[in-house]
Amino acid sequence: MSSDVTSSVFPTVDVHAHAWLPEVESLVKGRPEYAAHADLEELRAGGESIEVSKRRFGERWERLTDVHTRIEVMAAAQVNVQVVSVSPTQYHSWADSALAWDLAQTTNEGIRAHCAVYSDRLCGLGVAPLRHPAVAVAALEHAVGCGLRGVEISSHVPYRLGGGTIELSDPGLDPLWKRAEELDAVVFLHPWGCTLDARLDRWYLSNSVGQPVEHAVALSHLIFGGVLDRFPRLRLLAAHGGGYLPAFLGRNDHAWRNRPEAKGCRQLPSTYLQRIWFDSLVHTPESLRALVRAAGPNRVVLGSDYPFDMGVEDPVQRLQEAVSDPVTAAAIKGGNAANLNLLPASRRTGRRLESPAPGHW
Repeated sequence: MSSDVTSSVFPTVDVHAHAWLPEVESLVKGRPEYAAHADLEELRAGGESIEVSKRRFGERWERLTDVHTRIEVMAAAQVNVQVVSVSPTQYHSWADSALAWDLAQTTNEGIRAHCAVYSDRLCGLGVAPLRHPAVAVAALEHAVGCGLRGVEISSHVPYRLGGGTIELSDPGLDPLWKRAEELDAVVFLHPWGCTLDARLDRWYLSNSVGQPVEHAVALSHLIFGGVLDRFPRLRLLAAHGGGYLPAFLGRNDHAWRNRPEAKGCRQLPSTYLQRIWFDSLVHTPESLRALVRAAGPNRVVLGSDYPFDMGVEDPVQRLQEAVSDPVTAAAIKGGNAANLNLLPASRRTGRRLESPAPGHW
């Protein structure tokens, strides 16, 4: 397929864009667990960053909630389609199973309604509360039943009682991965909250360092824990370019070769990058080129983190600055997202993009 044909068939797709749903917040405000979670957020981010985030959130309220503003910003950014997911601050992973189910349904339906206003420009992802695996499976099924393309998840969730976390390698989550395979649903990994806690409570390290760390840990659990061996058809998409993991997998490979307890996966850890999709939000041309080399040109998709300040307003321009080959650029702009079924129903053609040849970019 030529680059001209590719560009004409597949729209430009931003897979990493957020919305805020007031109806979700109305379900949790006033609960004591909500206040305790807010205290944990302040412990992790620090008071200064919490105040800046509150101010920036207010400045971005219209972009997060008003769908017409969203479309205007997309046009300015040369984006044809956005894949909309809820702001990760609305995961509310502390919720008990009954509340988690209510939150999941409300989120799924809220994202569906938001996208339906411009059904040819927007499609969405729901949520799956990992703390309650049975609810997570039901929430995934509900999301797909709503016409959403899959679900957004965090990198871990807290245990119900005491300390510790539920990691993505936990066997209790296997039914979720299995059902996602069966439904051809995308699982969008977007961490929120780093377990390094107060060590990152200044200079906004909670996000600039914490998010890439959480990606590296979560993806390592999925790889070393054998999840991608057990579920090879899982459509896993990692935000923020997968964080630190793609750039330093040589050390993981070394451990796999030299430590017997590291061989939880069947193949070298670096080979699993070709089973994962990554968004392009890595901020510099050099980093994006390195990600394409590591994962392959058919495994990178466009992402902006709209409308937050850790995102970018010009994802297409940044892609053009990093990738000169038109076939690879077209794949990242939209072809790879189309192959993931991350398109509105009206834009799906049934055609798949031919993968760029290795090194051809």
